[in-house]
Amino acid sequence: MRKIFLLAVVMLNTTLYGKSFPVNGEPIQLKCEHLVNPIGIDLKNPRLMWMLCDDRPGAIQTAYQVVVDTDSMKVVKNQGRIWDSGKQSKADILVSYAGQKLAAQTRYFWKVTVWDKDGKATPSGVAIFETGMLYANNWKGTWISDNQDIHHKEAPYFRKQFDVKKKIESARAYIAVAGLYELSLNGERVGDHRLDPMYTRFDRRTLYVVHDVTTQLQSGKNAVGVVLGNGWYNHQPLAVWDFHNAPWRARPAFCLDLRIVYTDGTEETIVSERDWKTSSGPITSNNIYTGEHYDARLEQDGWDKPDFDDGKWHGVRYRSAPSNHIVSQQTVPIRLVKSYRAASIKKFDEKTYVFDMGQNMAGVTRINVKGPEGTVLRIKHGERLYENGRLDMSNIDVYYRGDKEKDPFQTDVVTLSGEKEDEFMPTFNYKGFRYVEITSSNPIVLDESNLTAYFMHSDVDPVGRGNTSSPLVNDLWKVTNNAYLSNLMGYPTDCPQREKNGWTGDGHLAIETALYNFDGITVYEKWLADHRDEQQPNGVLPDIIPTGGWGYGTANGLDWTSTIAIIPWQVYLFYGDSRLLADCYENIKRYVDYVERISPGGLTTFGRGDWVPVKAQSNLELTSSVYFYVDATILASAAKLFGKEEDYKKYDALCKKIKDAINRKFLNYETGIYADGTQTELSVPLHWGIVPEDIKAKVAANLNKKVEETNFHLDVGVLGAKALLNALKNNGYGETAYKVAVQETYPSWGWWVVNGATTLLENWDLDAKRDISDNHMMFGEIGGWFFKSIGGILPDPAQPGFKNILLQPIFPNGLDQSEITHRSPYGEIISSWKRNKKTVVYEVQIPANSSATFYPPENVEGSRDLIKLVAGRHQLKLKLK
Repeated sequence: MRKIFLLAVVMLNTTLYGKSFPVNGEPIQLKCEHLVNPIGIDLKNPRLMWMLCDDRPGAIQTAYQVVVDTDSMKVVKNQGRIWDSGKQSKADILVSYAGQKLAAQTRYFWKVTVWDKDGKATPSGVAIFETGMLYANNWKGTWISDNQDIHHKEAPYFRKQFDVKKKIESARAYIAVAGLYELSLNGERVGDHRLDPMYTRFDRRTLYVVHDVTTQLQSGKNAVGVVLGNGWYNHQPLAVWDFHNAPWRARPAFCLDLRIVYTDGTEETIVSERDWKTSSGPITSNNIYTGEHYDARLEQDGWDKPDFDDGKWHGVRYRSAPSNHIVSQQTVPIRLVKSYRAASIKKFDEKTYVFDMGQNMAGVTRINVKGPEGTVLRIKHGERLYENGRLDMSNIDVYYRGDKEKDPFQTDVVTLSGEKEDEFMPTFNYKGFRYVEITSSNPIVLDESNLTAYFMHSDVDPVGRGNTSSPLVNDLWKVTNNAYLSNLMGYPTDCPQREKNGWTGDGHLAIETALYNFDGITVYEKWLADHRDEQQPNGVLPDIIPTGGWGYGTANGLDWTSTIAIIPWQVYLFYGDSRLLADCYENIKRYVDYVERISPGGLTTFGRGDWVPVKAQSNLELTSSVYFYVDATILASAAKLFGKEEDYKKYDALCKKIKDAINRKFLNYETGIYADGTQTELSVPLHWGIVPEDIKAKVAANLNKKVEETNFHLDVGVLGAKALLNALKNNGYGETAYKVAVQETYPSWGWWVVNGATTLLENWDLDAKRDISDNHMMFGEIGGWFFKSIGGILPDPAQPGFKNILLQPIFPNGLDQSEITHRSPYGEIISSWKRNKKTVVYEVQIPANSSATFYPPENVEGSRDLIKLVAGRHQLKLKLK
């Protein structure tokens, strides 16, 4: 389905002009709200963006014109009755819609014409965006549920039959859900999304999803079916985070508008109402946190098809809306992205099998199996094995407080029908796993054909790639990305098994790795909206977001909840898009003001500290105060960007105050040591700009010496892991940083890889007794650092979005070749080099409408002068010292 949709997008963008491929000067990659041809846009001024396709040297856009209309042929003819921007003599590739008021549930066509460096105009193909409800009063359906309470285990099934008597022009299903849903029409599942809608603070913001169902309707009788799951809305199992006590908790419910537009111009809306019927079905229990129970004997064939006998089904009841803020889910969906068959299978006896899928991942398994009626399979998922080869859950089930016999952790329980080959894949759950243990109540025969694993995550487009002469660097890049994707389920999580929590610290510590490798802006815009929902009036944030109330403790401080400032700022740097920063501005301000109230002297202990260090403990007040400075600096910069002069003066002064307070208390000017001089205590001030210029070299030399003392090994926790490599590389010690990055003995990132890890771990120590998830992202800076170091690709804060690229590569000993690529909003950036003894041939590709500034590394002979590069391909031959 996805390939068909993408093909349709390509056709729409090319066939109107009879082109198969873009030509020089043509705008391509047209998007609305960072999505390709989206439906369900809920904004009154959506962002429109494009990319200039032009491989000529010095290619640049000198002007643009955007036209928007409800008639595609008007747009083809360059007419825009809804909006015509006129010719704008600007190089902008992102604009906000500024035309007539947009109507709800309406398809708009748009295109852009750009003028190149020679003044030649070239139009794009035609793209679309389609509005959603826009306003709450546009909903016609009502909120309905079954007649059960929060403790009822069976998932509710709903159906309605209706007739279609005219020829259909288009049909859209708008569905808002408290909980999770699966929608079907005439026996066919709608769409390829998983776990919709995404987790939010349900009583403050509820998401709805829009599906194009035109081709799934038929003339005559039709039936629509909905199955609801608990998700995070009705969390039944007990865990330490009190999800079961969430203030929004209730039995899942939904509201549906199925809007049909006929070719004669009339329309009809099939709605959720009291005329629907409900029943239980084969899903006898479902929990996002533990597993799903399925009894194939209870399947009702044809329940979502016309003419099904629902005489034994029951009536539904009205429910109030879970929140007053029901908005479109404008983000990339969660999908089954990659499938795996077992790399090996071990049979213990006729009832017990263990499958090794060869890759740690987040996702689900599908089983196809035939067995005697009533046979019960327990399909257990985990990351580790005992010495005897059976599944070991001890590293991930430590916070589960439920009944481990009736509702076992990360375990699906399937009862076979005995009538056919049964197929099961959980609908409302996912797990973190590499190994799958299947135990059966009766003898059963299984092989690799019976079980398929699916890597499931927010389906973000890859935009970064690393390929070098070092197998370890290549493996670290892959391992980091596997960990990142395993922890992306509509929001960034810490781990996909033990918690599934949106830990804020993990989120911002990995943000650069995320944005170098994946086009994830829509995920972060959704998650920062969750931040705004969760923020208390005094500015405080919880350290897991979303939350049912847990996390507003004494340690949910700056080193974690600085997400509210760091992530919008990084999104601005990577995309040149200030919308998220603007949306969060008042929230950042409220947060910084709160910290200033509780820390009037500029120093604060509000934070968790350098979590999971190797050995050395670092000063909490130092690291927390540095993050206070980071947030205040971002706030001052945002105030300046948005023309808020008084705010800028106030927070710029606060930055200076915090910086001075830190240096007065923690910096020994004579020795160049901060606090006790741990790797973290030296690297964090260096990385975040605390160190005065006149002593920076001494502090950096001390850090380098400290790392040499450990024989180029890490002695840091999460805060140091973020700062260390950057502090070394950016202060003339790139060789040292690289040695640490590719270290293969304990403690190091490489130590995990050489010991077989396929994702990043939570603890440097493989034999640790706590904090031992095998799929964690909090040490994920390593993946982004390769882009900043051996690739040397950095955004320019003065011209964000890679409008100007800062090229600051290193050519470390032990690495002979590197090619690092990143697809920026302007196009693909390639930073590639090869070493031949003392010579490096450095090749760069700068996308059209962009430029670059090359900073010769310290180990290159000759001038230190910066080299300005225009769009196009460049080759530099550099002599090493």
